[in-house]
Amino acid sequence: MQIQVDTREHKKEWERVQKQFDAMEIQYFRSKLYVGDYQSLDNPRLVVDRKKDLQELCGNVCQQHERFRKELINAMKAGIQVVILVEHGADINCLEDVWFWENPRKHEIKWKYVNGKREKYVISDKAVDGSQLYKSLCTIRDRYNVKFEFCEKKDTGKAIVRILREGVT
Repeated sequence: MQIQVDTREHKKEWERVQKQFDAMEIQYFRSKLYVGDYQSLDNPRLVVDRKKDLQELCGNVCQQHERFRKELINAMKAGIQVVILVEHGADINCLEDVWFWENPRKHEIKWKYVNGKREKYVISDKAVDGSQLYKSLCTIRDRYNVKFEFCEKKDTGKAIVRILREGVT
């Protein structure tokens, strides 16, 4: 198996996955991908788009919605199956677990001065919570035929290889 890795993949994240590929003796090369972050030359119609955690995915879905949506539409038009691999950790193992995710931004508290008096306030009390993100991800899954997989950072390389070898069901 030879894996093509997108050149836009974050350097620090790529170096971590690269070490995992090296340990598994997986061949790879870096080149710009049309969509996603990882693709096997054996099946160019399947790509893995890695997200470092649910917070990054939430940012893509909410703040960068149009760009993210266009990428998924382009993949659909090209006949490419996108698998979004989220490295969130042991507490999120499937899409349904996202419902219970607590967005750290939703409860982040800061202090400010109002009329010379120090008061605390919640920065993003309107930030997306787990149930809202779950509903959005289900819509994305159904509308753009996207699959979601979850893993821990220590298993990312193995998960990428497994997905690209076996495909998705």
